[in-house]
Amino acid sequence: MKFIHYLEKITGVSIYPLISFIIFGLFFLVMLIWVLKSDKKLIYDISRIPLD
Repeated sequence: MKFIHYLEKITGVSIYPLISFIIFGLFFLVMLIWVLKSDKKLIYDISRIPLD
């Protein structure tokens, strides 16, 4: 990849993958908590939307 050479010259570029991983992890965790705490009827209704 020719972009690696450009990225190596930027100071502090290694923080961006860490920030991306934290954002992804937080989003996944929030969605998991929402699914586990939500009403089962709501989940069923949402799953039926494409078929209605």
